[in-house]
Amino acid sequence: MVMTLADPVARAAEAARRQAQRFPGAIAKDALPWAVIEAYDADVRLYLERDPRIEDERDRVLIAAVELAETPPDDEEDITAARAHLVDAIDYLEQAVLRFGRPNRQAIKIGLGPIER
Repeated sequence: MVMTLADPVARAAEAARRQAQRFPGAIAKDALPWAVIEAYDADVRLYLERDPRIEDERDRVLIAAVELAETPPDDEEDITAARAHLVDAIDYLEQAVLRFGRPNRQAIKIGLGPIER
């Protein structure tokens, strides 16, 4: 069975969505943006050729996470909207990686094949 980057991409996206759902409460405001992209950076980003389209989507995730973190916690409607915006950004990052992502030499060296959709 050929191992591809699609599985770590899906796991990283799911981890990011879980972090978004846990806020506010389990995650500090200042830690949220980095918690959201932690799995992506650790398990996916370092195995991809750099692509500005993917990096732009990663930046969108960070921006959306900051917006959620800065939303007043007592305004449930705004929290819900900001969380939905962050989840959308996470989805777009996942789609961008699946569409444009190419494994780099390090990925190939450890046996990760092409991203299969």
